[in-house]
Amino acid sequence: MTTAEVGDDDFAEILAQTRQFVRTAVVPREQEILAEDRVPDDLREQAEKMGLFGYAIPQQWGGLGLNLAQDVELAMELGYTSLALRSLFGTNNGIAGQVLVGFGTDEQKAQWLERMASGEVVASFALTEPGAGSNPSGLRTRAVRDGSGDDADWIINGDKRFITNAPIADLFIVFARSRPADDAGPGIAVFLVPADTEGVRVGAKDAKMGQEGAWTADVSFTDVRVPAGALIGGSEDIGYRAAMTSLARGRVHIAALAVGIAQRALDESVAYAASATQGGTPIGKFQLVQAMLADQQTGVLAGRALVRDTAARWLSGEDRRIAPSAAKLFCTEMAAKVADLAVQIHGGTGYMREVPVERIYRDVRLLRLYEGTSEIQRLIIGGNLVKGAQPGKGAQA
Repeated sequence: MTTAEVGDDDFAEILAQTRQFVRTAVVPREQEILAEDRVPDDLREQAEKMGLFGYAIPQQWGGLGLNLAQDVELAMELGYTSLALRSLFGTNNGIAGQVLVGFGTDEQKAQWLERMASGEVVASFALTEPGAGSNPSGLRTRAVRDGSGDDADWIINGDKRFITNAPIADLFIVFARSRPADDAGPGIAVFLVPADTEGVRVGAKDAKMGQEGAWTADVSFTDVRVPAGALIGGSEDIGYRAAMTSLARGRVHIAALAVGIAQRALDESVAYAASATQGGTPIGKFQLVQAMLADQQTGVLAGRALVRDTAARWLSGEDRRIAPSAAKLFCTEMAAKVADLAVQIHGGTGYMREVPVERIYRDVRLLRLYEGTSEIQRLIIGGNLVKGAQPGKGAQA
């Protein structure tokens, strides 16, 4: 069964179970996640049992096999709570897992995907470096063959930064330059590197502005030796295309996540406006507060519609370049505005720790940075529009 064959009834049950898990099991423990900077083990175990570590991995490899249209519906539910929960299994399903699903050999898929889907293995997407973030063409990590034959080992050297799940990763999907860019391609390859490989070192857990419980760290590779079979797809020129494809798909997911967290900020705002009083009158009766709620609601509705349309265009193959960037740009910027309004509606209360909108305000800031900054999304959108309008150039899919 393929990812497109998950029936509507089955998916409705998956979505309902996820919504119940998020709102009854995770939301009440958000403060615990924040204070301890980790997702409790029992919540992780529940996520594993529900299949969330492999919801977007094909069923033949042990996953639930959700397509992107289903993925975004799930992401909007996962975004309703602490983003650390989604981060636990986000890379398995998203930017790391999709590299294997889309570009791995049958042997590589058989070796890793089933264990990723079960939660036995956590994979990390090791692309970002000092000096090479949203644009991977600037990669400095190097991979060279130790010999001349196709079966020769590879030696990897370089440093990666801000790698999600690095402190708990079992497998790194590592992008490295195998040769200078030339007419044959960008010269970027991608490798499967188990975390316990000699020469792999994970740095201290990063101290971040928000998203407590979602761990990132630097990762260094010093004379790391991997076999020829670690080269994903068996080709040196797959890396750049794999990164771009995986990131574009991931941008649709992040857009949906932003809609989910914006919905939570809106719900918190409405609840507070209906209950908090000023001079004996609920503040929700004041027109300026109603105007802020209206702006929040409008943003959420627009974002949800855009995400769903973008996912449909991805599945049909109509647009896998412009729309994903447009969705991520709009929805992450929208979520930031909704979160800011949520704090404003709460007044001084919204600036206090342990109030959900304060956490949301900090959490959403990262959404405009990772998997391509808002500035990069604008360049992708504008560049492809111009390219598509040039003589002899069709629309960019």
